[in-house]
Amino acid sequence: MSNMTITDLSVAWDVDSLSRAVVALSAKSVSADWENARHQHRKAQLIYSARGILNCEVEDGVWIVPPQCAIWIPGDLPHSARGAGETECYCLFVEPDATPDLPTTCCTISVSPLLRELLLRAAGFPALYPPGGREERLIAALLDELAAAPVEDLHLPMPRDPRLRRLTGMLLADPTDKTAKADWATRIGMSERSMSRLLLHDIGMSFGRWRRQLHVILALQRLTRGESVQRVAMELGYENASGFVTMFRKAVGKPPARYLSDRLSGAARASTPGIVLPDATPPDTE
Repeated sequence: MSNMTITDLSVAWDVDSLSRAVVALSAKSVSADWENARHQHRKAQLIYSARGILNCEVEDGVWIVPPQCAIWIPGDLPHSARGAGETECYCLFVEPDATPDLPTTCCTISVSPLLRELLLRAAGFPALYPPGGREERLIAALLDELAAAPVEDLHLPMPRDPRLRRLTGMLLADPTDKTAKADWATRIGMSERSMSRLLLHDIGMSFGRWRRQLHVILALQRLTRGESVQRVAMELGYENASGFVTMFRKAVGKPPARYLSDRLSGAARASTPGIVLPDATPPDTE
């Protein structure tokens, strides 16, 4: 079997039937949006975005994969994936016992230049590459790099409580809604205090922090497609670009243009932090 390159990213592939411990493939979507419906497989999966924004949804949250970043999905975990516009990604499927020290939970990881080159090289191998050869040795080095890759925080957690699910669903449907926290609590039939306490227990975030995380994720999707900061700020309900940039800098540590410039720079690819929301978040007043 030749190397695996696919052009229809909406198709689920039966990777578990392939007898190698690790299988790599490359995938491209040159223009149209695509979605891979909810599915699962025995092999764990790494999805690396070389171009475009990818989204992956599991039961307890949504993960965003910006360019030069990757998501790790443990084996047997139901998930769906989608991309917007022009995307290019590389996938690695790994048997659970292929190597120790791989992540056991869903996470986004920073991709070093070495890991990137190993992944791109592996994507050119035949799916049934000969055991004991140079391909297998390179795969072993790739797994070593993957196990050592730093984890990033590009996660939008989703609560399990049905009332909080309604809350997050309404915010996802209209991220520009500026309704006060107390009014949101009334909408879902809770007191403000109970809603705040349950949010912290269910997802480990305050209401304001979750909404900021949502706005950063949506902003990254649009900015990566080439939309201006001004337009993104207006579409997310900010009165001006300055207020949006202040929010973004608070969440990420740098303004949007600098973040994207560093993310897309080969020199910074290994060292640029992801979206990290500090534990010491000031109390919300909204």
